[in-house]
Amino acid sequence: MNESPTNSVDDDDSAGWSAINISLASLYGDQEPQHMGTLIRYRLGGPDPLDGISAYYRESPVPHWHYVTFGFSELYGKEQEDQEVSGYGFELTFRLQTVQGATEAPRWVFSLLQNLARYVFKTGNVLRPGEWMTANGPIALDTDTKICSMAMTSDPELPALKTPNGQLEFIQVVGLTLEEEYAAKQWSTQQVLETLLPRMPLWITDLDRDSLLDDPALAVQVKAGMERDGSKSGFLYTDVLGVEQQKRLLRATLTEVTLGARQVGELCDLLPLRIPFGRPFTLAGRDWQLRFEPGDACSVTMLDGRVTITMTPACAQDFARTLRVQAGHYQLPQLPTVSWIVQKTIIYDANGNAVTTIG
Repeated sequence: MNESPTNSVDDDDSAGWSAINISLASLYGDQEPQHMGTLIRYRLGGPDPLDGISAYYRESPVPHWHYVTFGFSELYGKEQEDQEVSGYGFELTFRLQTVQGATEAPRWVFSLLQNLARYVFKTGNVLRPGEWMTANGPIALDTDTKICSMAMTSDPELPALKTPNGQLEFIQVVGLTLEEEYAAKQWSTQQVLETLLPRMPLWITDLDRDSLLDDPALAVQVKAGMERDGSKSGFLYTDVLGVEQQKRLLRATLTEVTLGARQVGELCDLLPLRIPFGRPFTLAGRDWQLRFEPGDACSVTMLDGRVTITMTPACAQDFARTLRVQAGHYQLPQLPTVSWIVQKTIIYDANGNAVTTIG
């Protein structure tokens, strides 16, 4: 990306872009943001999906930079058939704590937001408030920050916007520690964020902080919420998910399910917070889907690349007690026709280097 002193665009018809700027002017008046724009637009073969990202400096409630993207929505003429929604229907924002009087917006955030855009443009998966994503390492590369995950929420100061090209919302990316990510998965991303808000004003990301759940009072609030509400996380994607069936003489067919150690740990945490609350859970891989359904009896069925495991609350608790985040073979007494094979999980950084082995 190249740095540009303004948000100017070449197109005569830039109604979507102008609408975003007008919305930002309600917060920042005539402040000139630091703006990073693309040399070659993505639709013309450029490497960056977003046409631009602006960063505004703020003194309150703590000094921080407020980044806003341009490019998830339709910035110029209307191209999509859906007249009600502009492009993907959102733009991203990010707030990064800084020192008082800072004059240079950190560049790594521009790269982070472009990488999130590459994910959306490549997969078509739309980001929504209440979702979370792991960064598989520090959110800012080459730092020792404990912020290694991201949550999505509505930007607290930028309401949904109706533009000539349709409506969009501003979704703020919030940096979390791994402990806070786990809490979001086990309870609710938005409810965890609301619990942390008194210690994280405007959900500003602070790279230097420890986990806010080190505060016993906050940890008790989150634990009580999990026990009261269960988990709202109903879907997880994994690179490691395999299924094979072994026919056995005079015995029922054995279904062998292969999982990564990392996902086993997450399943052990989540199933007891889903099944007893009458909520299903789906673990999806490249070739298979593993669907856990609440029911009055335990069973397994397989059809067209989808395995359905029906569990009672007691079976979900037994799963959490029996399986380990360690390579090996496991079996539940209540599901004797299913064998669980756990493999080690290797975590790679953005450069493809192995940084952690689980199991």
